[in-house]
Amino acid sequence: MGVPEQLAARMSMAEQHEYLRARFSRRTMIRGGAVTLGAVAGGAFVPGAVAQAATKTSVPTQTAARTESVDGALVAPFGRHLAWGSDPRTEITVSWQVPVAVQKPFVRIGAHPWDLSHKIDAEVRTLFTPAGVGASGNHTQYYVHAKLTHLRPGRTYYYGVGHAGFDPAEAHLLGTLGTFTTAPAHKEPFTFTAFGDEGVGYHGLANNSLLLGQNPAFHLHAGDIAYADPAGAGQTADAGFDSRVWDQFLAQTESVAKSVPWMPAYGNHDMEAWYSPNGYGGEDARWNLPDNGPDKKNLPGVYSFVYGNTAVISLDANDISFEIPANLGISGGTQTKWLEAQLKKFRASKDVDFVVVFFHHCAYCTSTSHASEGGVRQEWVPLFEKYTVDLVINGHNHQYERTDVIKAGKVTKKLPIGGTAYPETDGVVYVTAGAAGRSLYAFTAAQSYEGHENEVESVASFVNTKDGKVDETVAWSRVRYLDYSFLRVDVTPASKGRTATLKVRGIAETGEEVDRFTVARRVR
Repeated sequence: MGVPEQLAARMSMAEQHEYLRARFSRRTMIRGGAVTLGAVAGGAFVPGAVAQAATKTSVPTQTAARTESVDGALVAPFGRHLAWGSDPRTEITVSWQVPVAVQKPFVRIGAHPWDLSHKIDAEVRTLFTPAGVGASGNHTQYYVHAKLTHLRPGRTYYYGVGHAGFDPAEAHLLGTLGTFTTAPAHKEPFTFTAFGDEGVGYHGLANNSLLLGQNPAFHLHAGDIAYADPAGAGQTADAGFDSRVWDQFLAQTESVAKSVPWMPAYGNHDMEAWYSPNGYGGEDARWNLPDNGPDKKNLPGVYSFVYGNTAVISLDANDISFEIPANLGISGGTQTKWLEAQLKKFRASKDVDFVVVFFHHCAYCTSTSHASEGGVRQEWVPLFEKYTVDLVINGHNHQYERTDVIKAGKVTKKLPIGGTAYPETDGVVYVTAGAAGRSLYAFTAAQSYEGHENEVESVASFVNTKDGKVDETVAWSRVRYLDYSFLRVDVTPASKGRTATLKVRGIAETGEEVDRFTVARRVR
């Protein structure tokens, strides 16, 4: 993306951002015939009126981000994606894209498709990527967001997105409507799905088609979302960065994300140095996630929500990664302190039975590519064990792997396919579900999955530490499957004194089940 490779390898994400901004300064950009919105208006993306004001700045020939509008009747929204607010019972954000600037974007919402009288104004976040930063020429993207609040729990709503000249309430546009259902007010059975490392392509599209068939209440994406930065080293020298990949990704996932809240955690491929010092300026433009994390400025992908009887926590492992240190230490320890406070709060809550944590870099994996992240083991695994986290979901390694039950790095209980784990006494189960669509990695040991079990006593692997890779031989690798797949989790609450369950299944792109196990917890 514009920094010499020998420099980028020694730079933090913030230093790379500063280098790029200096190189593509206003003077340089004017001389080359382009001015970024960041140079004109001082930001990575420019919402609303500020973006319009930016275009009035006197510049030669072309140009700032393109904000001239066309007849709205000729512009169709695309890439719709939903995200919960802090309370999924009453809050959701509807997000989408438009290919050119539009006037007065909005969402219509109602209980029936013929009654969309409630209209909410939306916010436009304009993201400009100049030629020279990426693989494309000057490219402007328009992301639109409308946060809906004061919704009723357990209610299905119809909605349509539009702008001046394009009103989804008009009869000929009713086919563009979508639906969503808020979280229930009380504990009820539900299903959610999860994977990591999707990108754009056939296999991602195939997995998405299967996701819809699971009828999930929400979907977790454990980092490495679109792969606009295909190298993923967190460096501005990463070759092939192309912001247009996000347009393809959001179009690809719309079939699911327009009705199922799509909740991402951020991985190494999601750090894009041009837009902001933390690398997440582009993500801030594209997503509108719960704002209850410890540091929205530096860690916008860290948040939590409660759906029914299950608390979900999204973490940013770039903050503690020894393997890819571009953002190592960016939170100054606040993320780990926040994590412990969240775990303590959820474990004290009578309304929460299960705690699920998801993030990108693997705590335990035997992939020949990235294997395990020592920073996660050092900072977070002790907390997972202290507060008996029920399930940890990771991506990063492009394969499916599931551990036995682990405590203090040792197997406390073998968990065969079809087995049951009791976190309060046994320990924690970790699943790597990084085979959503990108090219697959490899294992050192033979595959072992449902119908093709191949138990081994140990597997040769390594862990990434602050001093580099350290070889290890592990006994916790229980299920290994090397093809495209995702997780389905069926949550069943229980009355007081009885057992609540998470039934977890690994499902292949073919629809076949490759793994299944249960996490059980006695309700107080």
